[in-house]
Amino acid sequence: MSKDTTKPKAKTKVNTELQLLELLKQVLPKATHDSKLAGKIYEAVEAELKAKSRVAAFEKFCERVELPDLEAKTLEDVKLQLAAAFGAGGDVVIQPDRKEKSLAVEITLPDGTQFQNQIKVRPITAAESDEPEVKLKFVPFPVALPGDPELVWVLGKREDLSAEEAAIALGKAEEDFWGSKAGQKFLRDRVERSFPEFIIRAPAGLLGEAGVKRHYPTPEPIKVLRVLKPQKGSAHRP
Repeated sequence: MSKDTTKPKAKTKVNTELQLLELLKQVLPKATHDSKLAGKIYEAVEAELKAKSRVAAFEKFCERVELPDLEAKTLEDVKLQLAAAFGAGGDVVIQPDRKEKSLAVEITLPDGTQFQNQIKVRPITAAESDEPEVKLKFVPFPVALPGDPELVWVLGKREDLSAEEAAIALGKAEEDFWGSKAGQKFLRDRVERSFPEFIIRAPAGLLGEAGVKRHYPTPEPIKVLRVLKPQKGSAHRP
């Protein structure tokens, strides 16, 4: 399958799911005056879409991750990658099978969701892949809070997401982070539940699932540069 056919499909799927959630948010309050029922329907649909997306991402990860051997260092690297991408606040268990030359993987999330798969020992290279990997570019995505528009976080978003879609995905990622074990621990340690704390502390894998990333590890305000006045006699002479 070529890049020209793969990329539009991925883009269409992401956009369709975000548009469906946005449409539900608008339609449900009109369809029922029961705000609790509308909220439950929205949450159920959102959870189902998110679950399917995570399963697909997990299976793709297992297909592509490099596992040249079952040495301790290699296993630790794979476990760290799994934890960063899928195990936010959950448990990651790996079990090597040296006879079958494979690695059993199981991830249990705080909500009880489980992912299971087996990874065969094999180095994956670009030359061996039947389907070329499509790497979407990230473009600048500056964001600010309503109360302080001059403090700007220069984030990045996938080029196939509009600014509105990226904002919705970022909001959902923040909700997931504060609801995770790690987020709850931060709150117990009296970390303020705020966007600045979230964007500093959120795992890169969680942001990546939302289609955004940090350009810089810590947020900084825009620096207004001072214009230097030319000194007398320093004008350029031809």
